[in-house]
Amino acid sequence: MIDVDVHLSVGDAHRRFELHAAFATEAAFTALYGPSGAGKSLTLQAIAGLLRPQAGHVRIGGRALFDRAAGIDLPPAARRIGYLFQDYALFPHLTVRENLAFGLTSWRRRRLTQAQQVRIDGLLDGFGLAALAGSRPGTLSGGQRQRVALARALASEPELLLLDEPFAALNPQLRAELRAELRSICRRAGIPALMITHDVEDVLALAEVAFVYEDGRIVRRVDLRAGTQAALAQQALTGVRPVPVPPLHRRLQRMLLGRAADEA
Repeated sequence: MIDVDVHLSVGDAHRRFELHAAFATEAAFTALYGPSGAGKSLTLQAIAGLLRPQAGHVRIGGRALFDRAAGIDLPPAARRIGYLFQDYALFPHLTVRENLAFGLTSWRRRRLTQAQQVRIDGLLDGFGLAALAGSRPGTLSGGQRQRVALARALASEPELLLLDEPFAALNPQLRAELRAELRSICRRAGIPALMITHDVEDVLALAEVAFVYEDGRIVRRVDLRAGTQAALAQQALTGVRPVPVPPLHRRLQRMLLGRAADEA
Protein backbone atom coordinates (compact mmCIF):
# COMPACT_ATOMS: atom_id res chain seq x y z
CA MET A 1 0.00 0.00 0.00
CA ILE A 2 1.25 3.45 -0.96
CA ASP A 3 -0.35 6.04 1.32
CA VAL A 4 0.60 9.67 0.67
CA ASP A 5 -0.81 12.89 2.08
CA VAL A 6 1.63 15.78 1.70
CA HIS A 7 1.27 19.53 2.06
CA LEU A 8 4.11 21.76 0.99
CA SER A 9 4.71 25.26 -0.26
CA VAL A 10 7.58 26.30 -2.53
CA GLY A 11 8.43 29.57 -4.22
CA ASP A 12 10.30 32.83 -4.08
CA ALA A 13 9.51 36.52 -3.79
CA HIS A 14 7.59 36.47 -7.07
CA ARG A 15 5.70 33.19 -7.10
CA ARG A 16 4.46 30.58 -4.66
CA PHE A 17 3.12 27.11 -5.40
CA GLU A 18 0.97 25.17 -2.96
CA LEU A 19 0.82 21.38 -3.18
CA HIS A 20 -1.73 19.29 -1.36
CA ALA A 21 -1.61 15.75 -2.74
CA ALA A 22 -3.40 12.90 -1.01
CA PHE A 23 -3.86 9.41 -2.45
CA ALA A 24 -3.65 5.75 -1.48
CA THR A 25 -3.21 2.78 -3.80
CA GLU A 26 -2.39 -0.92 -3.72
CA ALA A 27 -1.89 -1.11 -7.49
CA ALA A 28 1.34 -2.61 -8.79
CA PHE A 29 1.78 0.33 -11.18
CA THR A 30 0.33 3.77 -10.43
CA ALA A 31 0.58 6.93 -12.52
CA LEU A 32 0.44 10.55 -11.44
CA TYR A 33 -0.79 12.25 -14.59
CA GLY A 34 -1.13 15.90 -15.49
CA PRO A 35 0.53 18.87 -17.18
CA SER A 36 3.99 20.16 -16.34
CA GLY A 37 3.95 22.35 -13.23
CA ALA A 38 0.95 20.60 -11.65
CA GLY A 39 2.94 19.26 -8.67
CA LYS A 40 3.77 15.71 -9.75
CA SER A 41 7.56 16.02 -9.40
CA LEU A 42 7.23 17.73 -6.02
CA THR A 43 5.16 14.76 -4.84
CA LEU A 44 7.84 12.30 -5.95
CA GLN A 45 10.57 14.35 -4.27
CA ALA A 46 8.58 14.43 -1.02
CA ILE A 47 8.11 10.65 -1.13
CA ALA A 48 11.84 10.12 -1.76
CA GLY A 49 12.83 12.46 1.07
CA LEU A 50 14.39 15.10 -1.20
CA LEU A 51 11.82 17.68 -0.01
CA ARG A 52 10.32 17.98 3.47
CA PRO A 53 6.58 18.69 3.49
CA GLN A 54 5.15 21.16 5.98
CA ALA A 55 2.47 18.63 6.97
CA GLY A 56 1.20 15.15 6.22
CA HIS A 57 2.65 11.67 5.92
CA VAL A 58 4.21 9.13 3.55
CA ARG A 59 3.71 5.42 4.27
CA ILE A 60 4.86 2.50 2.15
CA GLY A 61 3.67 -0.98 3.06
CA GLY A 62 2.58 0.29 6.45
CA ARG A 63 6.04 1.71 7.23
CA ALA A 64 6.12 5.45 7.97
CA LEU A 65 8.81 7.24 5.96
CA PHE A 66 7.51 10.66 6.94
CA ASP A 67 4.93 11.73 9.51
CA ARG A 68 5.09 15.35 10.57
CA ALA A 69 2.74 14.89 13.51
CA ALA A 70 4.74 11.94 14.86
CA GLY A 71 8.13 13.56 14.19
CA ILE A 72 9.22 10.87 11.69
CA ASP A 73 11.42 11.91 8.75
CA LEU A 74 13.68 9.14 7.47
CA PRO A 75 16.68 10.22 5.37
CA PRO A 76 16.53 9.24 1.68
CA ALA A 77 19.03 6.39 2.08
CA ALA A 78 16.87 4.76 4.77
CA ARG A 79 13.61 4.91 2.79
CA ARG A 80 14.43 1.96 0.50
CA ILE A 81 13.19 3.74 -2.59
CA GLY A 82 14.58 3.43 -6.11
CA TYR A 83 14.42 6.63 -8.13
CA LEU A 84 14.67 6.83 -11.92
CA PHE A 85 15.30 10.49 -12.74
CA GLN A 86 14.02 12.08 -15.93
CA ASP A 87 17.53 12.71 -17.27
CA TYR A 88 18.75 9.38 -15.75
CA ALA A 89 21.49 11.19 -13.73
CA LEU A 90 24.18 8.68 -14.70
CA PHE A 91 27.75 9.47 -13.72
CA PRO A 92 29.61 10.12 -17.00
CA HIS A 93 33.03 9.20 -15.61
CA LEU A 94 31.89 5.79 -14.31
CA THR A 95 31.36 2.61 -16.30
CA VAL A 96 27.97 0.92 -16.53
CA ARG A 97 28.98 -1.55 -13.80
CA GLU A 98 30.28 1.25 -11.56
CA ASN A 99 27.06 3.22 -12.04
CA LEU A 100 25.00 0.22 -10.91
CA ALA A 101 27.21 -0.30 -7.88
CA PHE A 102 27.45 3.36 -6.86
CA GLY A 103 24.60 3.40 -4.33
CA LEU A 104 25.76 0.18 -2.66
CA THR A 105 29.04 1.52 -1.33
CA SER A 106 30.01 4.32 1.05
CA TRP A 107 33.14 5.98 2.40
CA ARG A 108 33.14 3.39 5.18
CA ARG A 109 32.63 0.38 2.88
CA ARG A 110 34.16 0.95 -0.52
CA ARG A 111 33.93 -2.63 -1.78
CA LEU A 112 30.87 -4.64 -2.70
CA THR A 113 30.07 -7.77 -0.74
CA GLN A 114 29.97 -11.06 -2.62
CA ALA A 115 26.16 -10.99 -2.56
CA GLN A 116 26.13 -7.46 -4.00
CA GLN A 117 28.52 -8.45 -6.78
CA VAL A 118 26.22 -11.34 -7.67
CA ARG A 119 23.24 -8.96 -7.72
CA ILE A 120 25.06 -6.50 -10.02
CA ASP A 121 25.98 -9.36 -12.37
CA GLY A 122 22.35 -10.51 -12.37
CA LEU A 123 21.09 -7.03 -13.20
CA LEU A 124 23.63 -6.64 -16.02
CA ASP A 125 22.50 -9.94 -17.51
CA GLY A 126 18.79 -9.31 -16.92
CA PHE A 127 18.87 -5.89 -18.57
CA GLY A 128 21.02 -7.00 -21.50
CA LEU A 129 23.93 -4.85 -20.35
CA ALA A 130 26.63 -7.46 -19.70
CA ALA A 131 28.47 -6.64 -22.94
CA LEU A 132 28.37 -2.93 -22.02
CA ALA A 133 29.54 -3.29 -18.41
CA GLY A 134 32.84 -1.54 -19.12
CA SER A 135 31.34 1.23 -21.27
CA ARG A 136 30.61 4.78 -20.15
CA PRO A 137 27.19 6.46 -20.49
CA GLY A 138 28.33 8.82 -23.23
CA THR A 139 28.79 5.88 -25.61
CA LEU A 140 25.31 4.43 -25.04
CA SER A 141 22.03 4.97 -26.86
CA GLY A 142 19.03 6.55 -25.13
CA GLY A 143 17.40 3.17 -24.56
CA GLN A 144 20.62 1.71 -23.14
CA ARG A 145 21.03 4.65 -20.76
CA GLN A 146 17.47 4.13 -19.53
CA ARG A 147 18.20 0.46 -18.85
CA VAL A 148 21.31 1.38 -16.88
CA ALA A 149 19.40 3.94 -14.80
CA LEU A 150 16.58 1.49 -14.13
CA ALA A 151 19.00 -1.29 -13.18
CA ARG A 152 20.79 1.11 -10.81
CA ALA A 153 17.47 2.06 -9.20
CA LEU A 154 16.78 -1.64 -8.55
CA ALA A 155 20.29 -2.50 -7.33
CA SER A 156 19.55 -1.62 -3.70
CA GLU A 157 16.45 -3.87 -3.64
CA PRO A 158 13.97 -1.05 -3.01
CA GLU A 159 10.43 -1.42 -1.69
CA LEU A 160 9.12 1.18 -4.14
CA LEU A 161 10.26 2.39 -7.56
CA LEU A 162 9.72 6.05 -8.50
CA LEU A 163 9.78 6.91 -12.21
CA ASP A 164 10.07 10.56 -13.23
CA GLU A 165 8.90 10.95 -16.87
CA PRO A 166 10.78 7.74 -17.84
CA PHE A 167 10.30 8.21 -21.60
CA ALA A 168 10.72 11.98 -21.95
CA ALA A 169 14.34 11.70 -23.10
CA LEU A 170 13.58 9.10 -25.78
CA ASN A 171 12.59 9.52 -29.38
CA PRO A 172 9.03 8.46 -30.30
CA GLN A 173 10.17 5.32 -32.13
CA LEU A 174 11.70 3.92 -28.92
CA ARG A 175 8.86 4.71 -26.55
CA ALA A 176 6.43 1.92 -27.45
CA GLU A 177 9.17 -0.72 -27.23
CA LEU A 178 10.51 0.54 -23.91
CA ARG A 179 7.06 0.92 -22.36
CA ALA A 180 6.53 -2.80 -22.90
CA GLU A 181 10.02 -3.55 -21.55
CA LEU A 182 9.49 -1.43 -18.44
CA ARG A 183 6.15 -3.11 -17.76
CA SER A 184 7.82 -6.53 -17.99
CA ILE A 185 10.72 -5.49 -15.74
CA CYS A 186 8.43 -4.13 -13.03
CA ARG A 187 6.34 -7.30 -13.05
CA ARG A 188 9.42 -9.50 -12.76
CA ALA A 189 10.87 -7.39 -9.96
CA GLY A 190 7.60 -7.54 -8.00
CA ILE A 191 8.13 -3.98 -6.75
CA PRO A 192 5.30 -1.41 -6.86
CA ALA A 193 6.02 1.48 -9.21
CA LEU A 194 4.84 5.08 -9.10
CA MET A 195 5.31 7.00 -12.36
CA ILE A 196 4.76 10.65 -13.17
CA THR A 197 4.01 11.65 -16.76
CA HIS A 198 2.17 14.19 -18.88
CA ASP A 199 1.82 11.70 -21.76
CA VAL A 200 -1.52 9.90 -21.72
CA GLU A 201 -0.05 7.04 -23.77
CA ASP A 202 2.37 6.25 -20.92
CA VAL A 203 -0.60 5.92 -18.57
CA LEU A 204 -2.67 3.75 -20.91
CA ALA A 205 0.28 1.45 -21.64
CA LEU A 206 1.52 0.94 -18.08
CA ALA A 207 -0.72 2.03 -15.24
CA GLU A 208 -3.42 0.17 -13.37
CA VAL A 209 -4.55 3.28 -11.51
CA ALA A 210 -3.96 6.96 -12.28
CA PHE A 211 -4.39 10.12 -10.23
CA VAL A 212 -4.94 13.26 -12.26
CA TYR A 213 -3.23 16.49 -11.10
CA GLU A 214 -4.29 20.07 -11.67
CA ASP A 215 -2.69 23.08 -9.98
CA GLY A 216 -1.23 21.17 -7.04
CA ARG A 217 -4.32 19.06 -6.37
CA ILE A 218 -5.53 15.60 -7.35
CA VAL A 219 -8.83 16.15 -9.13
CA ARG A 220 -9.81 12.57 -10.01
CA ARG A 221 -8.83 8.92 -9.80
CA VAL A 222 -9.04 6.66 -12.84
CA ASP A 223 -9.06 2.86 -12.47
CA LEU A 224 -7.63 1.46 -15.69
CA ARG A 225 -8.28 -2.13 -14.54
CA ALA A 226 -12.04 -1.67 -14.70
CA GLY A 227 -12.27 -3.11 -18.20
CA THR A 228 -13.32 0.12 -19.89
CA GLN A 229 -12.20 0.75 -23.43
CA ALA A 230 -8.94 2.62 -23.88
CA ALA A 231 -10.78 5.53 -25.51
CA LEU A 232 -13.01 5.90 -22.45
CA ALA A 233 -10.01 5.72 -20.13
CA GLN A 234 -8.30 8.41 -22.15
CA GLN A 235 -11.38 10.60 -21.87
CA ALA A 236 -11.46 10.09 -18.09
CA LEU A 237 -7.80 11.06 -17.79
CA THR A 238 -7.86 14.12 -20.00
CA GLY A 239 -11.46 15.25 -19.66
CA VAL A 240 -11.57 15.51 -23.48
CA ARG A 241 -13.52 13.20 -25.79
CA PRO A 242 -10.93 11.47 -28.02
CA VAL A 243 -11.04 11.92 -31.79
CA PRO A 244 -11.57 8.56 -33.56
CA VAL A 245 -8.43 7.32 -35.30
CA PRO A 246 -9.12 6.48 -38.97
CA PRO A 247 -8.14 2.94 -40.10
CA LEU A 248 -5.63 4.40 -42.58
CA HIS A 249 -3.92 6.28 -39.75
CA ARG A 250 -3.62 3.09 -37.69
CA ARG A 251 -2.25 1.26 -40.71
CA LEU A 252 0.38 3.94 -41.27
CA GLN A 253 1.36 3.74 -37.60
CA ARG A 254 1.92 -0.01 -37.95
CA MET A 255 3.98 0.49 -41.10
CA LEU A 256 6.13 3.13 -39.41
CA LEU A 257 6.69 0.74 -36.50
CA GLY A 258 7.73 -2.02 -38.89
CA ARG A 259 4.66 -4.18 -38.38
CA ALA A 260 2.95 -6.12 -41.12
CA ALA A 261 0.24 -4.25 -42.99
CA ASP A 262 -2.13 -7.21 -42.61
CA GLU A 263 -2.20 -6.63 -38.83
CA ALA A 264 -4.22 -3.46 -39.44
